[in-house]
Amino acid sequence: MEGAATAQALSRIGLAGLAVMGQNLALNIAEKGFPISVYNRTTSKVDETLDRAQNEGQLPLIGQYNPRDFVLSIQRPRSVIILVKAGSPVDQTIAALSEYMEPGDTIIDGGNEWYENTERRIDEASSKGLLYLGMGVSGGEEGARNGPSLMPGGSYGAYTNIRDILEKVAAQVEDGPCVTYIGEGGSGNFVKMVHNGIEYGDMQLISEAYDVLKNAGGLSNSELADIFAEWNRGELESFLVEITADIFNVKDELTGNGELVDKILDKTGMKGTGKWTVQQAAELSIAAPTIAASLDSRYMSGLKDEREEASEIFRKQGLKEEISSDINGSSVDKKRLIDDVRQALYASKICSYAQGMNLLRAKSSEKGWNLNLGELARIWKGGCIIRAVFLDRIKKAYQRNPNLANLMVDPEFAREMVQRQAAWRRVVGLAVQKGISVPGMSASLQYFDTYRRSRLPANLVQAQRDYFGAHTYERVDKSGAYHTEWAKLARKARV
Repeated sequence: MEGAATAQALSRIGLAGLAVMGQNLALNIAEKGFPISVYNRTTSKVDETLDRAQNEGQLPLIGQYNPRDFVLSIQRPRSVIILVKAGSPVDQTIAALSEYMEPGDTIIDGGNEWYENTERRIDEASSKGLLYLGMGVSGGEEGARNGPSLMPGGSYGAYTNIRDILEKVAAQVEDGPCVTYIGEGGSGNFVKMVHNGIEYGDMQLISEAYDVLKNAGGLSNSELADIFAEWNRGELESFLVEITADIFNVKDELTGNGELVDKILDKTGMKGTGKWTVQQAAELSIAAPTIAASLDSRYMSGLKDEREEASEIFRKQGLKEEISSDINGSSVDKKRLIDDVRQALYASKICSYAQGMNLLRAKSSEKGWNLNLGELARIWKGGCIIRAVFLDRIKKAYQRNPNLANLMVDPEFAREMVQRQAAWRRVVGLAVQKGISVPGMSASLQYFDTYRRSRLPANLVQAQRDYFGAHTYERVDKSGAYHTEWAKLARKARV
């Protein structure tokens, strides 16, 4: 049966799907000393990967040109990573490969897959005696090549089979590799999905900080580059702040005029993981306003033509697009604004991470996944898009109290929120005053203000629900459910 592969030593692992992420992950695995077989339906991609393996250090990578040879070139129990587009391409690839796989072999899907698809595939694979992992991979193409954050969930046996590979291939931080066994079922995909939701929030908050500094503070791109570079040396140190500083420095080579960032169309694309995160939050009754606001902002950005028309209509009514006639005037203290925005960005980010963590805990409890939130924060410290210095502090917060109700009430974070809330309010207030939309920062601030209030106006909502629908209400002073004939009593009160 193994005739095709006997001519050469068997590979330790296989990878199918050689788009940019697949190629880079395969080269990373080979570079760490694990011989790997690669396969792609379009054979030119196999050749391309072989060329790169040669050029990047004669890495132990073997190209295969059909599913049978590919599967048979891997040592038993075989482990095969699939990196193809989520959805039906995954099912097609599994069908093609599993024909030659044997009980005890493992399939690892490294795509951004909907977690329920992974749970279905786990069942289908186990009916053939195959093991299955759905593994979130974060870090983009550079992470895949040099060390991503890996989130494998599903069969624990499958994880132990390739644990040595994953621990070498993942990004390395001072407290270990950025990989851990996440849990059963589709937990790895779910955790990656929430990671992406937090990423949506982070990116939106950074773009709002930019908007306020540029349009209320009148800062130039070179000043913005310096500010973000400086922020990246402090508590905001993170991958997204670092790349933002770089972006402001890049010149527009096409026209040779100004910076490229100003020439980019203000219309955001998306792949769907942010939408899934918000839908799951709603399903689980978890408030995720920062993440939801960032999703809404992407939808609004798509209405480019409508926005341009609206801008013109309101301008004719006497409303300037940004009410900032004194942009460079004395009314804005630049130095103070920069510091305020830094604090507002930090406090808003804590809210975004708090919402993501609460969503993970709720799903974990619904599915019995037993997710370790501190460990998730740890594996996000390196390799991934949301990697940030303060993830270490999030890890420690959950170590101090695994049952922490909300990240904001951890004593350290609570102190920081209180220290920053005045600056935060000034930024949101200034933006509102000047007509600059800050949906993410506002949503974060409202989340903080709602959560810290011991009494909300929900009593009135309950009264209204009972008035029109006899939904009943509870009292603060006695137990039980109550219903009142509101209309009758109100009429009596008027007499």
